[in-house]
Amino acid sequence: MLTHRIIPCLDIRDGRVVKGIRFQDLKDSGDPVERALAYASSGADELVMLDVSATPEGRGTAIQTVEAVREVLPIPLTVGGGVRTLADAAALLLAGADKVGVNTAAVETPELLSDIAGQLGRQCTVVAVDAARRTNQDGWEVVIRSGKERTGLDAVAWAQEAAARGAGEILLTSWDRDGTRLGYDTELLAAVTARVRVPVIASGGASKAGHLLDALQAGASAVLAASIFHEEEWTIESLKKFLSAAGMEMRPC
Repeated sequence: MLTHRIIPCLDIRDGRVVKGIRFQDLKDSGDPVERALAYASSGADELVMLDVSATPEGRGTAIQTVEAVREVLPIPLTVGGGVRTLADAAALLLAGADKVGVNTAAVETPELLSDIAGQLGRQCTVVAVDAARRTNQDGWEVVIRSGKERTGLDAVAWAQEAAARGAGEILLTSWDRDGTRLGYDTELLAAVTARVRVPVIASGGASKAGHLLDALQAGASAVLAASIFHEEEWTIESLKKFLSAAGMEMRPC
């Protein structure tokens, strides 16, 4: 049986860790290098770092921050934000990322996923799918540009297409739940995991151990969280103990 992963997330703006609600009202949550080292030391399986202002500002991910975090980080690192070309993705890998996350550019140019997977490897290619429930409550649509733009694109169908184009992993964030502490959107998770064969990382809304268990039981291969770690409400070790006791196969700390 494959083990499940716990993945802290660092949203980065201007070289600092930030956290908000539905990608808005971002507040400072510390230094990314200090956070990365602390989470790795406490048993994190991987780390995700997202430059949340890169796409809205029309620039690439801050390479210096990636390099600084890589220097102290002994676990796999996924980096996203502002990736628009194959060259952008390659630069992040050279800076120390193990995987590259693509969101807005992949929606606008789906061939980019095929290019990254073909040239850099499927295992390096992560598609970040930000999904918002449609206003009529019938399914979910993809949102881009840090949640500022609704596309009308069906989120489940897009996850399928992205996997077919070469994405080796899907980072699935519920825009509706992000920062709300109401738990992951397990209906969304179940819908996507039932239609794709690549690992799905659940993101958006976690505030307690039971939320992580719900996501894994809904089909997620990994659970991503930010606030519960930034605010020191839970340790990764305590979450792994809880999930192991509930029957989930977890990696040791």
